[in-house]
Parts: sequence; structure tokens; C-alpha cells
Amino acid sequence: MGLILGSASPRRLELLAQIGIVPDEVRPADIDETPLKDEAPRAYVRRLAEAKARAITPDPFDVVLCADTTVAVGVRIMEKPVDRAEAQKFLSLLSGRRHQVITGVAVRKGSQVIVKDVMNRVRFKRISDAEMTAYLDSDEWQGKAGGYAIQGRGAALIPSINGSYSNVVGLPLAETAAMLAGVGIR
Repeated sequence: MGLILGSASPRRLELLAQIGIVPDEVRPADIDETPLKDEAPRAYVRRLAEAKARAITPDPFDVVLCADTTVAVGVRIMEKPVDRAEAQKFLSLLSGRRHQVITGVAVRKGSQVIVKDVMNRVRFKRISDAEMTAYLDSDEWQGKAGGYAIQGRGAALIPSINGSYSNVVGLPLAETAAMLAGVGIR
């Protein structure tokens, strides 16, 4: 039995390594990640995680692990910003507020797909114009849901989180480990 990680995220690979799990293969799923009209953030990440798991064709005994993380302010889904202007818009919205980071995790073995979601509350400090410019200049916002990375310079913008740190990075490790154990991956 092998493990396929259906993600191109180097952060997810690093997080799995922290708990001693090394996938046999990394095979990112190619799906449309556009939110549906009026789709709630939790439903969105669960749908994407499951769709990614179903988009990968494993060998009969392999296990597929997929995830999707989003940042949400209320019911507004904040995907990965497409450019600097959108990143600035996202960070301005987050400045001085609380928001949610939600990850959907899907584990597939055969035709069975188990899906869970994990949500954190994250508090951003008020970001000054100088801090905003410096963060945007770092380019760390690129490819990150909500336009920031807690595991990098973005940590200086976040005075508190409620919940799993690894979830904010992109994969809730305790829940993922339990899901994988349930299908025989330890």
C-alpha cells in the first residue's frame, strides 16, 4: 500500500515529514477551484479536497491524500491573490480583524473517500502602510490563500491563533494523521 499526496504544496510535504509520513508519490490533482455561487467556505474546501482525491487514479491498494485551504472573512472566500493589487486588498481587509482559516482534507482508499474540515480563528494586527509595503515587496503573498504565510514573514502580522498552527500552514496534522491511520497508514 502506497501513499499518494495529491498536492503541489511543498508546505504539505514538509508538514507530513514532521510526523514521519513520506508519500510514495506526489501527484497534484488538476481541478477547477472556482467557488460556486453562494458556496460557504467550509463546503468549498470539502468539495475541493474530495474532487482532488477523486481526480487522481491510484493503484488499487494505494491511499490518496488531498487537501485544500482557504481564508474566509465571514462567508467571503479569499483564494490565492492573482496579483499584488489583490494581495493588498486581501491584507487590507484582514488588517485588525479576525478571520477563519479552513482546510478540507480528503483521504481516498479504493472508492471510499473520507472528508473532514478543520477551522481556525486567526487575528491580524493592524497593518501600517510601511508594513504592508514591506510584506508585499517580499512576494511571500504569492500562491498563498488570503495573501499571507504564517510560517514566514506573515507571522509578524498575527498576534494570535485559535486552533491548529499546522492547519493555518495548510494541513491539520492531528486530524490528517488520524484519518491516515484509519486506512492503515501510520
